[in-house]
Amino acid sequence: MKRILFILTLIAAVLMPGVMSAQDPHAPEAAGPTATHEAEEEALDVKEVIFHHLGDGYGWEVPFSHVYRIPLPVIVRAEDGKWFCFSSGNLTEVTVTEDTATGKKHEELTPVIHEVEKDGKTYRFYIAHVSEHKNKVVEVFPLTADEQAKVKAEAAAEAAAKGETAAHFVMPGYVLVGHDYYREYRPFDISITKNVLALFIAAILVTLMVMGVVRFYSRKGFRAPRKGMGFMEMLIDFIYTGVIKSSLGPKARKFAPYLLTCFFFILTMNLLGLIVIFPGGANLTGNIAITLVLAVATFVITNVLGTRHYWKEIFWPDVPLFLKFPLPIMQMIEIFGIFTKPAALCVRLFANMMGGHMIVITLTLLIFIFAAFGAAALGSSVVVSVLFTCFMLLLDVLVSFIQAYVFTLLSALFIAAAQEDGHHEVHAGEGESIEA
Repeated sequence: MKRILFILTLIAAVLMPGVMSAQDPHAPEAAGPTATHEAEEEALDVKEVIFHHLGDGYGWEVPFSHVYRIPLPVIVRAEDGKWFCFSSGNLTEVTVTEDTATGKKHEELTPVIHEVEKDGKTYRFYIAHVSEHKNKVVEVFPLTADEQAKVKAEAAAEAAAKGETAAHFVMPGYVLVGHDYYREYRPFDISITKNVLALFIAAILVTLMVMGVVRFYSRKGFRAPRKGMGFMEMLIDFIYTGVIKSSLGPKARKFAPYLLTCFFFILTMNLLGLIVIFPGGANLTGNIAITLVLAVATFVITNVLGTRHYWKEIFWPDVPLFLKFPLPIMQMIEIFGIFTKPAALCVRLFANMMGGHMIVITLTLLIFIFAAFGAAALGSSVVVSVLFTCFMLLLDVLVSFIQAYVFTLLSALFIAAAQEDGHHEVHAGEGESIEA
């Protein structure tokens, strides 16, 4: 217990100066905590911080820095069909501003227009912010003076009518860069973003882990592995015996490669998402596009390899005739069920992992929110936030295993239901009748 208290005190001591520096030390005392709190809310956009950490990006944050990025390749096709590949570092720059009163320097990452000369033509690319394609790379085209004045007038009028500020108003078809509008075009984008690179890293890690087990058995036969290899063998045996074989029976070997790959791939992505520094930190399974692809893979395998009995039960199930003819009530329900099963797989994994990440980030942000109320509130919020954050991170480790297990189990059950033959089979050498 003493060690835990010492660690928490140490963490609080480390976080305290950083949190205090977020406040304005020269704010007038007469303003009181309410004014300070309002200033803090303006400086800290909680929603923006949460979605920034959970979203994708064209660069990977340098550990413990929100300004510098590890550049990644941007690969886009311009409006005229030409392809371009350049570093994402060309789309941003670090600007340094100095407070004349305190002498403190503040670094900020700002987007800039990247110009590329090709075949005698200038192409301009920009990470849009005030645009329909926020945080995406767009190709921009400068406007003439008359066009600029016209677009600004339209933007000001529409922003005033909707009660918004012109500096944050999105004009369809245009992007605001500084104080000027540009016509924008969303190019075909196959860039290696943060999530894409994280997918490659997860795939490589899974391949290395599995091939390590293969190499061990190819060299040492059936000797029992130890340490990391022993843990891998335990997980493989647990999933194969307890999930795949118990669900699919004699057809387990046919579908085991896919189901085992799903388990280890999801587990690796979940655990990498809990690591705050490179190569972790990417919110892969909290991205519905990734969970959707995994669910679609199960959907395709289930239905493409489904037996005739499986499809017969969908289009002519064993129910009273009036439930399936002349109105195909049961057929409609069964067909609807074909799509709801993978949808449940997709949403369950996405919602659980996204929710866990949001809770951890929100608990951490409580420190900066309560910092506006003084040192006492700051000290209490640091201890409480650190305690609950550590608890949630430990819980997320457990959830990472559970969600990988649940996805694999449900996929195995869906596939097993599509492999029914509708009659009893006797397994050779076992003499045991089971429902196929």
